[in-house]
Amino acid sequence: MSKPTSGDFTKTAGWLDWYTGPSRPTFQLPAGAVDAHCHVFGPGAEFPYAPERKYTPCDASKHQLYALRDHLGFARNVIVQATCHGADNRAMVDACLSSGGKARGVATVKRSVTDEELQQLHAAGVRGVRFNFVKRLVDFTPKDELLEIAGRINKLGWHVVIYFEAVDLPELWDFFTALPTTVVVDHMGRPDVSKPIDGPEFELFLKFMREHQNVWSKVSCPERLSVTGPKALNGEQAAYQDVVPFARKVVEEFPDRVLWGTDWPHPNLKDHMPDDGLLVDFIPHIAPTAELQRKLLVDNPMRLYWPEEVK
Repeated sequence: MSKPTSGDFTKTAGWLDWYTGPSRPTFQLPAGAVDAHCHVFGPGAEFPYAPERKYTPCDASKHQLYALRDHLGFARNVIVQATCHGADNRAMVDACLSSGGKARGVATVKRSVTDEELQQLHAAGVRGVRFNFVKRLVDFTPKDELLEIAGRINKLGWHVVIYFEAVDLPELWDFFTALPTTVVVDHMGRPDVSKPIDGPEFELFLKFMREHQNVWSKVSCPERLSVTGPKALNGEQAAYQDVVPFARKVVEEFPDRVLWGTDWPHPNLKDHMPDDGLLVDFIPHIAPTAELQRKLLVDNPMRLYWPEEVK
């Protein structure tokens, strides 16, 4: 079923719509679990998509996001600014303000942002900024501008979220390690899971986390990384089985610096659209103990996004 678009925005051809009938997970989330990576798209009639966007999504509203939250059993959300909205954070901010304190945000800002605007974002629930280095999604922003932004938001206690692909880590290493804030890596830096887990590419990412205690990682989006796909071979195995060893390695080695999120509504997918209930059932395969699950889903995101509530 195709989702309607708003206004004059026609969805980019080939991009899949989000899944309308997610299953109810068999894995019971711990009380207070946080979906620490998700988005809202528009609706375009109310929050127009950015002129410079590289794709046009279907609408995915705050109401639909929060219905999914309740269906899956999460208590809270972290809403990450989508690239299709550029640095216009109004849709994300509106979703945070409408959440009754159950959502925090990660914004995209430009050098021209004023201190007053940053304070307004903070009051709305924003606690980080996202720097995107995936060239097919955004145009390049000069690193001196990003470092200036990082220095300014550090004074607010915010963190930086970085999105990049594994092959680009060597050239970005010096910039990432110069950031003065907590740094959260989206989706483990998108490793190539067809390569050995002990190979040089993933080892470099692990070294990045080992040598820099301010670096965290989201162990999310197996649907973006998997070659084997969503079909479990038997009841004992997870969907996206080839991603499990990579994510589990990060969770077990860095249990206090990992986050997890659905990535709903799963932008830019052309192959298959994941069942969000199935994604939740992926969690116990990468965090196999109750202690690891609680750190991943409750303790860590609360410490980063709702520190005032952490005893």
